[in-house]
Amino acid sequence: MGLSREKLSHEVTITEFLLLAFADTRELQLLHFGLFLGIYLAALLGNGLILTAVACDHRLHTPMYFFLLNLAFLDLGSISTTVPKVIANALWDTRAISYEGCAAQVFFFVFLFGAEYSFLTVMAYDRYVAICKPLHYGTLLDTCAKMAAAAWGSGSLYAVMHTANTFSLPLCQGNAVDQFFCEIPQILKLSCSDAYLREGRLIMFSACLTTVCFVFIVVSYVQIFRAVLRMPSEQGRHKAFSMCLPHLAVVSLFLSTVMFAHLKPPSVSSPSLDLVVSFLYSVVPPAVNPLIYSMRNQELKDALRKLMHCCVSESRNCPSSSAYD
Repeated sequence: MGLSREKLSHEVTITEFLLLAFADTRELQLLHFGLFLGIYLAALLGNGLILTAVACDHRLHTPMYFFLLNLAFLDLGSISTTVPKVIANALWDTRAISYEGCAAQVFFFVFLFGAEYSFLTVMAYDRYVAICKPLHYGTLLDTCAKMAAAAWGSGSLYAVMHTANTFSLPLCQGNAVDQFFCEIPQILKLSCSDAYLREGRLIMFSACLTTVCFVFIVVSYVQIFRAVLRMPSEQGRHKAFSMCLPHLAVVSLFLSTVMFAHLKPPSVSSPSLDLVVSFLYSVVPPAVNPLIYSMRNQELKDALRKLMHCCVSESRNCPSSSAYD
């Protein structure tokens, strides 16, 4: 009983956490400040252009681009959850983040990543219907909003459960987080050993759901590639691959970095490696995804080109997208 009171008292006294710094010297801190600022601005620009292009060009008002718009919004949110704090800490030479700020960071990070994985799963189904059942693709328009709401709702529920459970644990191992943002596994290391298992069971349940979604994506793409290889037209095969490969690349980047970050053996784990891996899965995908999606997508390239034309045009009334048809 006395030990429980001591743990509870120790938990209440924690008002802030100390994040892991990328560098100790002031020169390297400023270098990291410039690096993260550049990456963040590139992510804002890339995802912002996709959001604007899809919203403004009526020819992109299809299920595929509707889901892409949601994905770009999620990427903007996820990188805005972690990177601005890193930039501020590097600029002001501090490691502190408030208890409430850490909880908010955990909630939004888990929420946005959970919703993004749900959207990547839904987008695999979108590709499957478009290629394997093209005559039924029109009916997908009616369910887009429902699938999007389900993806956002699942991410929200996932985040509420993990955040509430993580921050209800008594923290009795200090307040230093061995990561550059508030990450659940690192916060669990600060908890008492008897309470650690509760969140561990929730993580295992989440891992099972993640596996189900992964299997669904794999099965969808097996069917897609079988259908594509049976196409008699080389042009049709090229168009189908151009539609699928960007999504497949984004899924591969997302899953490979997350799985390596959380499933790597302890023998290869080190603070510097954990820092690099977390950077790869939390910062790189939101910045790189716009480039991946626009690389082989001619429709999106045309929409972005027209958007840039509108931005640099000196005329007061920019012509609508229909004028370019």
